[in-house]
Amino acid sequence: MELIQRNPDLSAYLAADDAIDHHHPVVREAAARLARQAADSYAYAQAAYEFVRDSLAHSADSGDPRVTWRASDVIELRTGICHAKAHALAALLRAEDIPTALCYQRLMHDDGDGHAVHGLVAVRFHGSWHRQDPRGNKPGVDARFSLDGERLAWVPDRKFNEVDYPVLYDEPHPAVLSALRAAPDRPALWKTLPTAL
Repeated sequence: MELIQRNPDLSAYLAADDAIDHHHPVVREAAARLARQAADSYAYAQAAYEFVRDSLAHSADSGDPRVTWRASDVIELRTGICHAKAHALAALLRAEDIPTALCYQRLMHDDGDGHAVHGLVAVRFHGSWHRQDPRGNKPGVDARFSLDGERLAWVPDRKFNEVDYPVLYDEPHPAVLSALRAAPDRPALWKTLPTAL
């Protein structure tokens, strides 16, 4: 699949906004801690990915009802759904000048009842975009950081009307962000997250 930059200006994929608030002290401190242990930008990107994947709980897996959407809150509270974790990873990567996009898939719910939009990121290295899924592993999910072939949590299945969206966004999709911001808790969010983009 060919990935499509929504914004032709690469600097847009380094910008901060309300959700990807990489100037926030919580984000800067986490980025500095990870950067001290990394030999280069690739090692930093992998360390940031593994930190978000493994140290910040996916709230559905952990049973946490809180909804986070701002990167600094996701990092501070150590919880969030896929979209929130994507915002956190984007903020950590952009904090170290690594262009990072938000991207999406349409996947069937685990219970097979309807679809949901799933959030992930793409990082730019060596002149190309590489998608990464920091959602968090669990039985049946083994996502890994990779610039040599995708190692995502899921590969959409067309039989079930699942979709890989090719567009790379420089800021969160408005439908996703508004659902996250308005939800009082995760059970309510499950009813309002978009089912398609």
